[in-house]
Amino acid sequence: MRALLLTLIALSFAGSAHAFEPNVNDEMELNVAQAILAIKRADPGIEAFFENAAGYAVFPSVGKGGFVVGGAFGRGLVIVDEQVDGYTSMTQGSIGLQIGGQKYSQFIFFKDATAIDHFRRGNFEFGAQASAVAITAGASADASYDGGVAVFTHAAGGLMIEGSVGGQRFTYQPKE
Repeated sequence: MRALLLTLIALSFAGSAHAFEPNVNDEMELNVAQAILAIKRADPGIEAFFENAAGYAVFPSVGKGGFVVGGAFGRGLVIVDEQVDGYTSMTQGSIGLQIGGQKYSQFIFFKDATAIDHFRRGNFEFGAQASAVAITAGASADASYDGGVAVFTHAAGGLMIEGSVGGQRFTYQPKE
């Protein structure tokens, strides 16, 4: 199964002129590559963000759950010039009407070097007013950068009903 997955990922990225190519011996890089393929299949228009962004962060698997008080956590990679630039994690807390659990991928595209540098400094967070575009076919067509970033999520499973407020906080560690 792993060999088939590696072959599919390699073939999918071979056709791209300039794309992130995962190290096949690194599980996180393979998970990121799978998440990228999944979001591109769900909305081919997202390719424009991958091509035009100065860099992007991919959280291939974020787990979220809550019952009045909720939280989410995910680990990912920051990609700049189609190379792994560093490692990142996301934590989220929320309070309000909510029940359930879900799993999703999250993508943060950085419009320019200033936005990437702000993220790298570790003082990057999204407050209650930030919104992410949930990917469905064509959803990226009307999306744009806000404050130098564009955020997309791609649901992988579960059900979460919520009317809550909260925020996301991120950490960054450069690749050694």
